[in-house]
Amino acid sequence: MEQESKKNKERFVKALEKYDFKDEAHLLQAARWVIYVILMFMEVLVLLQHIEQFIENQDILSFVAFLIVACTLTITEAMKNFDLNDEPNERLNQMLEGLCACGFVAFTVGPYSLIIYLLILTQFYLDFKDEKFGVWTLACAILCFIVSYAVQVWQRLGTDYSIIEIFRESIGAIVAISLHFFAVQVLLVFYRQYLLLHKTLEELDSSKRDLESAYEKLEEVTVLEERQRIAKEIHDTAGHSITTVIMQTEAAKRIIEKDPEEAKVKLVAANLQAKHALEELRNSVHLLSGRGGGVSLKTALEDIVHESTDGTDIHIRSMIEDITVSETKYRFLCNTLKEGISNGIRHGGATAFWFELKKEDNKLVFLLSDNGKGLLKEDLKKGFGLTTMQERVEALGGEVQFTSEEGEGFEICITMGI
Repeated sequence: MEQESKKNKERFVKALEKYDFKDEAHLLQAARWVIYVILMFMEVLVLLQHIEQFIENQDILSFVAFLIVACTLTITEAMKNFDLNDEPNERLNQMLEGLCACGFVAFTVGPYSLIIYLLILTQFYLDFKDEKFGVWTLACAILCFIVSYAVQVWQRLGTDYSIIEIFRESIGAIVAISLHFFAVQVLLVFYRQYLLLHKTLEELDSSKRDLESAYEKLEEVTVLEERQRIAKEIHDTAGHSITTVIMQTEAAKRIIEKDPEEAKVKLVAANLQAKHALEELRNSVHLLSGRGGGVSLKTALEDIVHESTDGTDIHIRSMIEDITVSETKYRFLCNTLKEGISNGIRHGGATAFWFELKKEDNKLVFLLSDNGKGLLKEDLKKGFGLTTMQERVEALGGEVQFTSEEGEGFEICITMGI
């Protein structure tokens, strides 16, 4: 017995497997099959209820009419469920269903006829999504039911019954038809809202997966771009600094006997440039290995100032506020200070600098000035280093000004958001 029950359950599950109830079309198709089975069952009950009455009264005409209505409804529903209808015949079949529903009410008595009527109305509500059409269907359904019920009453009891009396007797059925309409509409609205929510959630999940995939690719691209940027930075800064060190030491070596003081200046500048190059290489290695400097911006800038003055004749006065900035701005400010000091010594022959980093009107102000030989305004042309510096400042959303007068040194002033 248990095995038979288990087999029946498996057959039922297998029969439903082809229906995806998250797909409205599949659910409606399954609902139509359920309605079809119930209709056939109701037709059999109505036939069993009235066949004896037809025989006793020898009402062959009513019996034949009943059979025609029942067979027409059965064939129409079967064609719909087996997808045998084409588009032009679909409206015709719906009209036949409506006539059959009215026929059951007109030729039979009892609650089974009303149930069949409601089942056919359910088919109509499922076929159309337009709410206005549903309201018109309800109005037509009530009117058709009253007319069909009047035909039934006049057949059984004669035409002495007035329309008012017929309407009074059919109030219960009219209420049932109205409640049935609202119940079906509410269920359809909830189901369609559920489908919409499910579809939205699926789209969100899909978007989330796409975003995660895009984010992973973006991370890979960002890492690659960062490595390329660091490689370029090593080439443009440390490589350039090392080349400058070699050139300065070579120049010092050539003039050390003729002009020891000038040679000393060049060696000091080369020494400072070598320290900066070493620090840049260390920072780049830290970045490539995924480790930051681990010190605050103020400490890093003070270290650069000390490295530039230790063991040299260079004097740097500074006033540095403790300001927190992003990693990108952190590296940029450190590199700019190194480059500014190096350029001041190498190109301007500077021996003293004033450096200031402060917060002003919620903005960061970087100021570096020296006592070098300076340049005339018309001679102030941005070389590769200054052009690159200006491009980096603008990329970070800031502004830079280069100020110089002959004999008055050189000044770099950068303003950017914190």
